[in-house]
Amino acid sequence: MRSTKDRIRHALAFEIIGLLIFAPLASWVFGFELHSMGVIAIAGSIVATVWNYFYNVLFDNAMLKLRGEVKKTVPIRMLHAALFEGGLLVLFLPAIAWYLDISLWEAFKMDIAMATFYLVYAFVYNWIYDRVFPIAEAD
Repeated sequence: MRSTKDRIRHALAFEIIGLLIFAPLASWVFGFELHSMGVIAIAGSIVATVWNYFYNVLFDNAMLKLRGEVKKTVPIRMLHAALFEGGLLVLFLPAIAWYLDISLWEAFKMDIAMATFYLVYAFVYNWIYDRVFPIAEAD
């Protein structure tokens, strides 16, 4: 299992790198000012950071209980990323609609695009993170 310090490093690095990529890209794609997308990205980052920590603890504990290990195969990584983004979608949709003064439908479409970006990003980031910071074998 990962330590608390490692989980915090994981979550913070994920959000910082994602923010630096997402805000300018979203501003360009959705046609909102960089400032507006930056606020959405930062708020989303805070929500996602907290969600990331608790979600990964729950997911790893479930893996230990169901599989006896936390090693993730490609299909498990895909499930991991999809469930994370699905939970984040539910948590963040109303805030997007309110802040950008758009309909829930428009916010949903934007959130789906954001979730798609972060789904791919989460898969790649977590794969690289596990290679750079492998989980220590249990004694």
